[in-house]
Amino acid sequence: MANLAIDSIKKRGYDAIVIGSGASGGWAAKELCDQGLKTLVLERGRNVEHIKDYPTASKPPWEFEFRGTVPLAKRVGLGGSRFLNEATLHWRLEEDEQPFIQEKPFRWYRGYHMGGKSLLWARQTQRWSDLDFEGPLRDGFAVDWPIRYQDLEPWYAHVERFAGIAGAKDGLPELPDSIVQPAFDISCVERHFQQKIKEHYPDRHLIQARCAHITDPQPVHLEQGRAKCVNQTMCNRGCNYGGYFSSNASTLPWAMKTGNLTIRPHSVVHSIIYKKGKKKAVGVRIIDALTNKMIKYYAKVIFVNASTLNSNAILLNSTSSRFPEGLGNDSGLLGKYISWHNYRGKASATFEGLLDKKTSGRNPSHSYIPRFRNLNRQETDFLRGYAIGIGGGRGRDLDTSMIGPDLTNNLLNPPYGAWRISSWMMGEVVPIKENHVRLSADQKDKYGIPQLILSCDWTENDDQMVADYIEQSREMFEKAGFVDIEARDTHSPPGSDIHEMGGIRMGHDPETSLLNRHNQLHACKNVFVTDGACMTSTGTQNPTLTFMAITARAANYAAEQLKRGEL
Repeated sequence: MANLAIDSIKKRGYDAIVIGSGASGGWAAKELCDQGLKTLVLERGRNVEHIKDYPTASKPPWEFEFRGTVPLAKRVGLGGSRFLNEATLHWRLEEDEQPFIQEKPFRWYRGYHMGGKSLLWARQTQRWSDLDFEGPLRDGFAVDWPIRYQDLEPWYAHVERFAGIAGAKDGLPELPDSIVQPAFDISCVERHFQQKIKEHYPDRHLIQARCAHITDPQPVHLEQGRAKCVNQTMCNRGCNYGGYFSSNASTLPWAMKTGNLTIRPHSVVHSIIYKKGKKKAVGVRIIDALTNKMIKYYAKVIFVNASTLNSNAILLNSTSSRFPEGLGNDSGLLGKYISWHNYRGKASATFEGLLDKKTSGRNPSHSYIPRFRNLNRQETDFLRGYAIGIGGGRGRDLDTSMIGPDLTNNLLNPPYGAWRISSWMMGEVVPIKENHVRLSADQKDKYGIPQLILSCDWTENDDQMVADYIEQSREMFEKAGFVDIEARDTHSPPGSDIHEMGGIRMGHDPETSLLNRHNQLHACKNVFVTDGACMTSTGTQNPTLTFMAITARAANYAAEQLKRGEL
């Protein structure tokens, strides 16, 4: 029997296992494979091959049978899926795939297919500054980050060069410049707003939002087989050009070319295997989604990149005599201090000028106002601050009240209406212990895995931040000469931003955190967590660039430590 066990480990043994194939998982795979490590990527969903498995990419609306509407017969078993549209139905998640318990309302969006949410994200990429990394220490919430901007700066650059980022050099200390390619142009109504903000608010800046789109392909992008973005703005269907960054178009094929990568779809991770005698993890248990059989895979290093809530769930379910409350959970903080971004505030307005202009073409990005509250001093009743997304355009008025030739002409040549502008907030949610996830003691999913209980809610700090955004948005729109201004609190539940973070946070002290400065579990040094679960605080920036930079840094550290025999 002992020989059979050894043979099994050899057959299913790797240098590294990466749990998850999304933005951070793809980067873990690329960096580990580049370092010569035989790496297994486990994805719980189906396989998706770049281009081949994008069935609606570039498909015009008239080729959809119901112009995008999904018939009732096709909706069976999909519930409130985010992708109930013919163009994106291939990313749907069946209701029975992973039920969870909402102790309080929470929207949990998932991407269960190869590439994960890297095929679905909004592609916004802003760096953090020390303002963000020092926030908890300075403002007295959460725990101190064990890293600073200088630790991550070379890895931001590393990721940006490879992924391709469109944007500008803005010279703002609160939003460090990235390595960028030419930015997409903003609309004339956004440019008008930009000028008015400059006139009235010297400490506020409207810039072109940086995004992971190629506008000037470099040799490294051509080597990836990717091409320039053609501004179709059909990104969530999958991009045949590879114009925007995704694991499928970029990191996973790159890793595959090394000969060191193995990909296994339909692999629902049950738990991580810990050996008390070795004082480390030795592998991963999965449930094969097609056969429902449990299989074990073994590795020297394990990267957990299953997306924030699932990464928490996996560690919570990874119990042993050494860790009865979950892998690495000596502090009892695993699953606690879950956070996200506050997108509750929305605003819109009309501009009656610029009627001699209209938009030409499409913009896959938008404008952006970086955080301006509490930068150099505490000036409000709430901690931290918010950034603002800005979009402006001019639609066409479709009047169908007439008949005959007049109707035909109006449909083919409709008059343009007034310019409209909209904005949305991206507020930093201060993590609190009460916002947490845990496993159900009695309810399991179809794979026999305990269901995740989500217990997260807004705080007074969030409410005050929304109120300030509403007040400031109205004021800025008024000073820009906009009319028909509407600014409101949508009261959307947590999770609506798809930016969950925390639960396995980084820190200096094992008593107040789970991970060290290299993203290793304090109590199990060969397990690394580098997706959103590792975040100590949330900042106001879209977080994926930071996840990817943290992952690249940790993966290279892990490879170095493994080669030295220290893991």
